Amino acid sequence: MQMKTFAFCLTIFSTIANFAYAEKADQDKPLILEAEKVSVNDVKQIYDLNGQVLLIKGSIIVTGQDGHLQVDSEGYEFVDVKGEPDKTASFRQRREGRAEEFMQGNGSQVIYDAKRELLTLTGDASLKRLLDMQMLDKLNGWKIEYDDVKQYYRVIPPQNAKPDDLPLARAILSPRRKATLEK
Repeated sequence: MQMKTFAFCLTIFSTIANFAYAEKADQDKPLILEAEKVSVNDVKQIYDLNGQVLLIKGSIIVTGQDGHLQVDSEGYEFVDVKGEPDKTASFRQRREGRAEEFMQGNGSQVIYDAKRELLTLTGDASLKRLLDMQMLDKLNGWKIEYDDVKQYYRVIPPQNAKPDDLPLARAILSPRRKATLEK
């Protein structure tokens, strides 16, 4: 039973205390929205985007076909962007510290909660941690959660999936000591 659970849910914890976090300056940057159609409810701070969505906030770049953005009373964004059947939605963010370290992912849906610093990629998802355009970590699976505050990745299958129907979650991880000391 534990082996099946492992195949269904892979959690990888970071053990290095000085591991970089998301770019903190992003919160104070202006929000740039681009799409074929933008609907704005300024009172409720809700934005709906349709067609060739591009959302930029500091080092965060989110692309897709349809998007929904809501800003809470504290100024934190909740972003939900969907791709097209033949083109995925994408997310990219620079990491705090090193100038050329990024988290980059894609899936049929990208959800980012700026308050909790939680990224969720769904539907044939992949997530990479890059340093100087070199891949350090890579995860593939149906649903990937990346919690920047708690520093963990988690790969989850669909709720009603049968073990025989799923591809296994897959992770390629660089040794933390080498990855953090090389630069």
